Amino acid sequence: MMPLPPFFALQHFGEIDSTSDEARRRAAAGAAEGLVIWADRQSAGRGRQGRAWQSPRGNLYCSLLLRPGKPPGEVAQLSFAAALAVCDALPGPGAPRCKWPNDVLIDGRKVAGILLESEAAGDNVAALIIGFGINLKSHPEGTATPATSLAAVGVRTTPGTVLGDLCRRFLPWYETWRERGFAPLREAWLGRAHGLGGEIRVRQGALETRGRFVDLDASGALVLETGEGRRHIPAGDVFATG
Repeated sequence: MMPLPPFFALQHFGEIDSTSDEARRRAAAGAAEGLVIWADRQSAGRGRQGRAWQSPRGNLYCSLLLRPGKPPGEVAQLSFAAALAVCDALPGPGAPRCKWPNDVLIDGRKVAGILLESEAAGDNVAALIIGFGINLKSHPEGTATPATSLAAVGVRTTPGTVLGDLCRRFLPWYETWRERGFAPLREAWLGRAHGLGGEIRVRQGALETRGRFVDLDASGALVLETGEGRRHIPAGDVFATG
C-alpha cells in the first residue's frame, strides 16, 4: 500500500465491531478530519437503515471522518463524492456505475455500499463519518439488490491497494465540493448514473413510486417523471421495474 496523502491518518484493525462506530468514538474524543479506520473484519457491520453488512475477510471495510462544518442538507451531498471516488478507485475492465443514492454497481450488481452518519453542532455538521464496504473477494447472495465482487468479474486485488486508491481519489472530490459546491459532483455523477432515463421503482418505507429517472436536482434529490408530473425524492431505495 502506497503512503496516503498528508490529509489522512490511518488506523488499521484486524477485527472491530464497526469501523464507523470506532470513527464515531474517535470523533467524540476530538480526532481531526482525515482519520481513516480500516478493519480486516467487522463483527457488527451495518448498511443503510440499520441493515446488517456481512463482513468476511478479504473485502474492504473502512470509514472516514470529516469535519465539513456545513448544514446537514449540504453535507449529505458528500455521498456522491464518495460514490465517484469508489468508481475511480475500482480496478479492472468495465465501467462501475453509481446507483442512487449511494451504491456502486458493476454489470448491474452491487459491488460497494456507502453509509453517511453525522453529528450536529448547532445548525452545522461537526463530524461526518463515511463508511465504505467494497466487495473485493466475496459477496452476499440473496440480497434485494443482486451483489457481485471484483473477484467474481475476474479482478484480483487487495484491500490495502483499493483503500489507498480510494483515499487518493476521494480527496479531490472533497476539495471540489468545498470550493465549488455540489454542481461539479452532480454533473460527474449523472455521467455515471445507473438507470438514468429508464423506468424505476423508489421505495420509501411502505410507499412505492414508479416512474422514469430523469435527473438529480441541485440538492441531490432524485427527480422522477410520473403520471402525475415530476417528483423530487430526497431519500429512498431504488429498484428496477418488473
